[in-house]
Amino acid sequence: MGGKVSRYRRKQNIYTQGAPAYTLFYIQEGGVRLTTRTKHQPSAVTAILGVGDFFGEICLAGYPLRMSTAVALTASSIRTIQKNKMMQMLRKKNKTSNAMVAYLLSSVQKYKEHVAELMTSSAEERLARVLLRLARLDKKGPEAVEIPILSHQVLAEMVGTTRQRVNLFMNRFRKRRLINYNGRIEVYKSLKTVLPRL
Repeated sequence: MGGKVSRYRRKQNIYTQGAPAYTLFYIQEGGVRLTTRTKHQPSAVTAILGVGDFFGEICLAGYPLRMSTAVALTASSIRTIQKNKMMQMLRKKNKTSNAMVAYLLSSVQKYKEHVAELMTSSAEERLARVLLRLARLDKKGPEAVEIPILSHQVLAEMVGTTRQRVNLFMNRFRKRRLINYNGRIEVYKSLKTVLPRL
């Protein structure tokens, strides 16, 4: 993919909403939080991203300005890729370009699912989904994964509820041994039991 790799400190801004958008980014180490604000609403967390994720990719669709603010969650190593370089790569129609297109389509699907969750799930279920998504737990992976430390306020913004309710749910999860947190957050696969079975 080329591009330059930069290091960011925890809580350091990577870009701000409204800034010119002519690059996209790939997370090699660490994590990133995306927030979006509107004229009549406070900033809302729209995504928490980790290793292997792209962000800022909406510039590929021709949007000239950033639609969110990106901040490093932890000390992070992030590759910056020029929009024109990525567009050249996508036109080659090889394995790399096919993988990137698949990633972009997957991102669109995730955003749709996120909107559907906000409209149909309880706050407790949405919180469980957020924690599981951050842990990236799958069937072949470990039984528990440590995730970046997030305040209950940030989790509340992601879930669309209050900090007090997040605190209630987190304590409930811990009592049921679905998570463990004491200065760090550890998510267990058993947290999936909170979610309704399809």
